[in-house]
Amino acid sequence: MVAATEPAERPLNARLVLAGTVLGSSLAFIDGSAVNLTLPVIQRQLGGDAAGAQWIMNAYALMLGALVLAGGAAADRYGRRTIFIVGVVLFSAASALCGAAPNLTLLIMARALQGVGAALLVPASLALLGASFDEAGRGRAVGVWAGASGLMSAIGPVLGGWLTDAVSWRAVFLINLPLAALAVWFILAGARESREPATGPVDWSGAACATLGLSALTWSLTQASTAGPSMAVWGLGAAGAVLLVIFLQIERRAASPMVPLDLFRSAAFSGANLLTLLLYAAFGGALFLLPFQLIGVHGYPATEAGAALLPLSIGLAALSPLAGTLSARIGVRAMLTLGPLLAAAGFAGLAWSAQDGAYWTGVFPGLTLLALGMGVAVAPLTDAVLGAVPSAYEGAASGVNNATARIGGLLAVALAGFALAPGAAGGEAMTQAYQIAMAAAACAAAAAGLVGAITMRSEGEL
Repeated sequence: MVAATEPAERPLNARLVLAGTVLGSSLAFIDGSAVNLTLPVIQRQLGGDAAGAQWIMNAYALMLGALVLAGGAAADRYGRRTIFIVGVVLFSAASALCGAAPNLTLLIMARALQGVGAALLVPASLALLGASFDEAGRGRAVGVWAGASGLMSAIGPVLGGWLTDAVSWRAVFLINLPLAALAVWFILAGARESREPATGPVDWSGAACATLGLSALTWSLTQASTAGPSMAVWGLGAAGAVLLVIFLQIERRAASPMVPLDLFRSAAFSGANLLTLLLYAAFGGALFLLPFQLIGVHGYPATEAGAALLPLSIGLAALSPLAGTLSARIGVRAMLTLGPLLAAAGFAGLAWSAQDGAYWTGVFPGLTLLALGMGVAVAPLTDAVLGAVPSAYEGAASGVNNATARIGGLLAVALAGFALAPGAAGGEAMTQAYQIAMAAAACAAAAAGLVGAITMRSEGEL
């Protein structure tokens, strides 16, 4: 998206643009990682079953995954600064609703609004960078943006756990408000409006169909995993599948499709997205369940449970640049085979030590292997996606792959109810269900490694 955006008129203040886009996008990244740690506490205070906890995460992920591509197109067509500000304002208003929510239903609705806001502000922030910096300055600006976003994702669990223990789970949402106000002020003071005159119409019909289809499918999987299958569950799941087929037909005929289907003629691109779906489904499902195991079964305070995830965040941040350099030397096939297999070993380790509540023997070894695996795989996966398509389609390919990763996590969390079902609410039953879930994650990650070995191009072909 950054590379495809033509620089516009010189911004009023490029540093303010960079600061505003970093702050705005950080809202979305920190919320994605911090809220996980609040779920067991929210469930105790607001009530609700396992499905309610799942929807706190999935309402956000659903809207973000389904609408992020349309959000990028809207930024190009209607103005990047305008769409960014609309996204931040919507996100912050929804955050205030989350912080004040008196019940689970309103909280879930507000989380969905947060997802819509994030789907607007995240791609608009990248487009603003592309429009505000020339070619020489873009690399540095995007590096700062990516580094800050990664840092926010890394501190999210620790901050979320600390705020939950020291103040309230509501503070995790309310802290977004001053950050959002600063982001809007920086962009109003520093950025000029820019848009792409040649951009076609936004594919709102495709976005609506994808959202409805994914919503129906997610609801059916959530209900099946918590309350058991029924005719209503099967019927709505089938309706969701039909809507997704209709979405593909819309994309085939759309003047400006969200998902250019011709990209999937590339075996490497299709393989990279299948690998992404499997690996991020395993990763998202595991990270959703881990706080319930640590807090609900082993009695960790929320702060300690958040700190327990630090090796994963640090490992990802430290290894990703090195993995990108190494993949250029030995090829992405080796990296995208080894990385998922290491992640699979990490999931298997977490399953094996599930009954061990001691951090250094029960959690740290598995998380370390998982960090190694994800750190080895993430950067080469981006290289594989971009290298599988012509340069003119790199922005679309990156967007599709990002949406695929989020949808993988969305579907995994929907299925996580099997581990949080009423019969597995705590103690030994929860531990057994957690072990099964981690074993399933290990199988999915191993399958991703197999896909990488079969579909990725050899060294020199990328």
